[in-house]
This record gives sequence, structure tokens and C-alpha cells, in this order.
Amino acid sequence: MLDDARDRAAQEMAYCEAILAKSGTSVLRKTLPSDGLVTWKHYPESDIYDTASGAQWYYHCHDDSDELGEHGHFHCFVRPDGKESGPCHLIAIGVDARGRVTRLFTVNQWVVGGDWYDADTTNGLLDRFNVELVEPDYLVNRWLTAVVTRYEKDIVRLNTERDHRLAQLGTDEGDIRSDRDLEVISELRLS
Repeated sequence: MLDDARDRAAQEMAYCEAILAKSGTSVLRKTLPSDGLVTWKHYPESDIYDTASGAQWYYHCHDDSDELGEHGHFHCFVRPDGKESGPCHLIAIGVDARGRVTRLFTVNQWVVGGDWYDADTTNGLLDRFNVELVEPDYLVNRWLTAVVTRYEKDIVRLNTERDHRLAQLGTDEGDIRSDRDLEVISELRLS
């Protein structure tokens, strides 16, 4: 990816954040319900899915999110062959209580299910993560698309590190990908 595309994505993130802040809201306030957050529940309830790109996402938090230095995180996927195909997890994006990106990380297959692809194939799908939908909020979708574009180089590296770590940990990929003692495989702290 070209540096100017990453620069434009960083500007897009800042633009979306500024418009939301000017309106007295944030990425999280537009994503989460006003009546309270339930740990582990997907927000919005039915994941966001863009039929044109195959991009999909949801937000949730864990009981230990505070300990991890985040409010929760967005899981980003692409369904390579449309809604009927399994989702490929691209990256998880941790955010603080103000909706600012705090970390990027990859997870083991058991965490999100879906289809498993090696890093080269997964990274080849990153350009397809483009959510151009009004719901749950147009600016949230633009922001999330920009985050994936802005940090594409880092995401590529994290997916490659994921594969290397899994290869080091076990010879039977199916077993290691279902090992519930292994959740986060690679991570980059941004704040």
C-alpha cells in the first residue's frame, strides 16, 4: 500500500472522530446501545455486513477489558465469496472508552470461528475491507474502514507473526487453532 493511502486513511480517521466529537458523540456511542453494555454481546446485535465488499464487523468487550487497557474491540472480517462463505478474521482493533485505537491483535481460530486462511491469503483480503453503509452509523463505518487502511502494514506483519507463532507452537495446525489456552497470538500496542 502506498504511503499516501495510509496518510489519507489517517486523515479520514481524524475527520470522522472530529465530526463525531463536534456532534457530542463518538465511535463507541454510535456503536453501543444507550441502555448499557453487556459483556461478550455483539454490537450491533447482528454483525454489520457489506454485501458489495464482503466486509463484516462487530464490537464487544470482555470481563477483563479494563485490565487489557481497553474498553473493548472491533473484530474485522471479510467473507471472500459473499454472505454464504465463512468469514476470514482480518484483525481485532482495541479501543479505549473514547473510541481511540489502543492496540491491534490477531486471535486464534476458536475465538471467532469462521474459515482459517494463512497470512498471505488473509493479508490479500485487507483491501476488501470497505464498509460503505449507513447503519449503524456512516461515520463509524468510514472510520473503521480507514483504521484498517491506516494500519495495513502493521496488520500484514501481525498476521505473518501469527502464522510463525502457530508454526512454532505445534505441528498439528487443527489442534493448535482450537487450543483454548491460546487466544491472542500477535499484538501491537499503539498507546
